[in-house]
Amino acid sequence: MKWTELSFLTTNEAVEAISNIFHEAGASGVVIEDSTEINKEREDQFGEIYELNPNDFPSKGVVVKAYLPASSFLAETVEEIKLAIANLINFDINLGENIFTTSEVNEEDWATAWKQYYHPVKISERFTIVPTWEEYTPVSTDELIIELDPGMAFGTGTHPTTVMCLQALEKVVKSGDVVIDVGTGSGVLSIASALLDAKKVHALDLDEVAVKAARENIELNQVQDIVEVFHGNLLDTVKEQADVVVANILAEIIMTFTDDAFSIIKPNGLFITSGIITAKKDDVKAALENSGFTIEEVLMMEDWVAIIARRP
Repeated sequence: MKWTELSFLTTNEAVEAISNIFHEAGASGVVIEDSTEINKEREDQFGEIYELNPNDFPSKGVVVKAYLPASSFLAETVEEIKLAIANLINFDINLGENIFTTSEVNEEDWATAWKQYYHPVKISERFTIVPTWEEYTPVSTDELIIELDPGMAFGTGTHPTTVMCLQALEKVVKSGDVVIDVGTGSGVLSIASALLDAKKVHALDLDEVAVKAARENIELNQVQDIVEVFHGNLLDTVKEQADVVVANILAEIIMTFTDDAFSIIKPNGLFITSGIITAKKDDVKAALENSGFTIEEVLMMEDWVAIIARRP
């Protein structure tokens, strides 16, 4: 079977939005190649091992790649993708080089080869993300294992914004909490909440591909009795108050529903937000404070920010 590789050279700021456009077009996952990764100094706080090949990265910017099956409708899909990307300028998202290319690949060339890049990664004191095909033995008795299949959709759960959300959840989720995961993607944050002994997790995403992927990952981790996934926009499907709301989405979107989040979070509850580039940090903080939240903590990793806010 032949596939078409879609490749877009852009900025770190635009990665999440471009990835979402590719997913909505039918891609089951994306590859992100960031030119800055190869030269970064990395702390091995949790024992990670990094072996990066310079040939796998662009000379500048960030390349987001996705794969779609070759078909008679592909040309129309590509044009729709280009229009959706161009529309991001209306949201003040910097597209950088803005170079879009396509190429044809054979399934046998990449269907399994990409798995060599994914290994178990310990990303917090307790959480380790393990690809489904890897054998892994926990190194401590309180270690929490999240199994993911990156081929399902939405990557491996090791993007800085996801890592910060997982670290924040580890700090704040208590036994018996009700958690809402807005824009669940792979479902990794919902799975983490369930493993932290949340009583109930309400996960939702506007993208049907994400909803399907999240449900599969949730069943894979055997937390389907705790986590329920809904297809819906932001907090539209939520019927009860929560102790914790987590949203790892674009800063521009977070700022549109801080009032709704405040109303749905119980007094003394917490709102964890990420997907925020450094330049948008103060804007998001202001939106949260204007809605009544108090800022508890600001986490930073690389060019990304996560904010933990409390409803008084």
